[in-house]
Amino acid sequence: MPAATFFRRLPLRCAAKQFHTTSRKRKGFMVTTPIFYCNAAPHIGHLYTAVLADAASRFHELLGEGNSVFVTGTDEHGTKIYQAAEANKMSPKDFCDKISSEYRLLFSESEIKHTKFIRTTQAEHIEAVNSFWRKLKDGNFIYKGTYSGWYCVADEAFLSDTQVKDGPHSNGKPCKVSVDSGQPVEWTTEDNFMFRLSHFKNDLLHWLQRENVVKPENFQRALVKWLEETELEDLSISRPVSRVPWGIPVPGDSNHTIYVWLDALVNYLTAAGFPNHTSFHNNWPPSLQILGKDILKFHGVYWPAFLLAAGLELPKQLLVHSHWTVESEKMSKSRGNIVKPPSPSYGGSLKELTAMRYFLLRTGTPHKDNNYSNDSMVHEANTDLMGAIGNLLNRCTGSVLNPTQEFPPLKEKLPDCQECRDLMISVENLSVVVKKHYQDCNFYLGIIEILRVIDSANQFFTLMAPWKYCKEDISKGVLFPIIHVTMEALRVSGIALQPVIPSLASTLLSRLGVPESNREWSDMEKISWNGGASASGYKLGLGHIKLFEKIGEKVDEKSVKVQPKKKSKTIP
Repeated sequence: MPAATFFRRLPLRCAAKQFHTTSRKRKGFMVTTPIFYCNAAPHIGHLYTAVLADAASRFHELLGEGNSVFVTGTDEHGTKIYQAAEANKMSPKDFCDKISSEYRLLFSESEIKHTKFIRTTQAEHIEAVNSFWRKLKDGNFIYKGTYSGWYCVADEAFLSDTQVKDGPHSNGKPCKVSVDSGQPVEWTTEDNFMFRLSHFKNDLLHWLQRENVVKPENFQRALVKWLEETELEDLSISRPVSRVPWGIPVPGDSNHTIYVWLDALVNYLTAAGFPNHTSFHNNWPPSLQILGKDILKFHGVYWPAFLLAAGLELPKQLLVHSHWTVESEKMSKSRGNIVKPPSPSYGGSLKELTAMRYFLLRTGTPHKDNNYSNDSMVHEANTDLMGAIGNLLNRCTGSVLNPTQEFPPLKEKLPDCQECRDLMISVENLSVVVKKHYQDCNFYLGIIEILRVIDSANQFFTLMAPWKYCKEDISKGVLFPIIHVTMEALRVSGIALQPVIPSLASTLLSRLGVPESNREWSDMEKISWNGGASASGYKLGLGHIKLFEKIGEKVDEKSVKVQPKKKSKTIP
């Protein structure tokens, strides 16, 4: 029975309940980014999407609730890539190889630990696209028709009358532009293959009645409002090969190539093992799909409609994030303020990339646009990573206060002061508080809570002045409890920081002597003074270290490159 007919008889809210009853029996967690468009090198918007997904994936693994599958990749078909390759005097495939490798390198340097990296030019994906097309065709959701409408070459999409407006005059003639991107459009009439998108409006609205299917909620409200006010028209899902030669040919009709957005969206199915791999039913549907707000329509309307037509389960949740501005201005070609990450490939360093990763998660708020400033990035990294966390680690592990180089066991009475009691309470609560924020992908709020614990620990350490007790053995009964409480605050904070700054958090925990087997989320709840098994009694590791070395002005001058903008359809 065709999927649209099925959902007419059984409301989608009922079908979704059946879906989730099945899904709860599995332990897999699939998180995705959009695949990034290969017409230009990556910038901080792409990196933000990827670090969000990586942090979510790492957090799930820490929970110990099953395997995490993290999918990203590159979108390698379409007119803009064909034109960019020509401009660079390269074949489209060679050009895509070059740009795709830049993404892979940046992700590796930024500690983005993806499970699968999908390229739309690879044979496995092309097979999945062809199979998906045939599935839609067999269900009578694809038909041949003539389409007339406004076409935006830059966005590679047809737009309705409500999606265009009068723009600036060109050569004295009026010009129409896209409302969303501001790019010029032209009226086009051509024979295309069409998808029966108009059949799915009510089903999509039923799906969006579920709470938190799109987060933050302001984006779910906006999507519902757009659907309610829009007359959903059938969607052109092919292009004449004479106009778009660089694409996957339509099965059975080599005169057409498949619409790049249908091609790109199927990558999620490819990664899960569609159509034949045994892993598909273990991975599908995605638990979390992360995307920029400019591509919400593609993921919140077209994508679920395609899946409904194919009789496949819908994603459990879409996480939509806002844009990054630069020095409070929108990134644009005219301003020349497109920011490339400080990769060693661009004259930067790994510690600067660590600083940028931390800054993006520390200050990025998915529900509203965020401002990127080099000065702010340097300040946040130096203040938090070197100053607050690194300095506290060195203070309590230094050889003067801790000549035996151990995480001292808690044998003596704890300090009897309000600062100690407040710190202990905040350490005990950190697991629950941060877990809630991380589950909502509000990593910035989780980091704020961690920094509060670190700040309290620094204040406690300074107030107790342990250096006053380090010379006489009789004072060890005072000294060791101070060091122990401070280290316990660092241990719990270090576990919570693993999704955010993986290598630095690992170094912190190793310095404290925490075994790798004791770094799960559940280990945060095993507080020593409550009888939990912490790292106390272990010898410290690594010797004297600098957790994070100061970064400075060279980040502004060399490492963070500003590039002319080439608009990508996955720019967050």
